[in-house]
Amino acid sequence: MNQLRKISFLIFAMPILSGNLMAAELIMVEQQGCYYCLEWKDQLGHIYPKTPEGKYAPLKTIDITEVDELKGLQRDVIFTPTFVLMENNRELGRLEGYSSEDFFWELLEVILKKETEYTDSNSKNN
Repeated sequence: MNQLRKISFLIFAMPILSGNLMAAELIMVEQQGCYYCLEWKDQLGHIYPKTPEGKYAPLKTIDITEVDELKGLQRDVIFTPTFVLMENNRELGRLEGYSSEDFFWELLEVILKKETEYTDSNSKNN
């Protein structure tokens, strides 16, 4: 019986021990014809995956018509682009709209540091 308990524990603990919990992900909600969505893609889309933030919270892009499929949103998505930081099907924070690179990086870093284990050391290690 003791052996059975050990096996049961390992089956439950394996996802946690192996780090298979879902990591942070940045969801970009866009729509066709959105000027600011295109602006973000032109200015940052190719850079984002190479940055410490992009490595920590990879980008997933969805159309606004697919938002209903997202689980764990705190409120409706109305504007595009909207960037929603998600982890384990739970919204951690969001950025609505896009005005410039500086505001995007600054606000994203604030959310990452406040809501996840992201630190300045993440950016130095990558």
